[in-house]
Amino acid sequence: MKPVEIRELTDKELEEKLDAEIDILQNMKIQHATSPLENPNTIKQSRRTIARIRTILKERKKNN
Repeated sequence: MKPVEIRELTDKELEEKLDAEIDILQNMKIQHATSPLENPNTIKQSRRTIARIRTILKERKKNN
């Protein structure tokens, strides 16, 4: 997800999206450990999405 798309979401939606992304990342790591993923870059993309969501949530909490 791009930062513009993330900023359009509400705080509650961001929290739900963050939980879902963390679950997806954990599953991908387990799958990659047992048998290599076709595209291991998806792990990297997922980590970056999680970081973007966390950054935007922190910005919003700081501004409030």
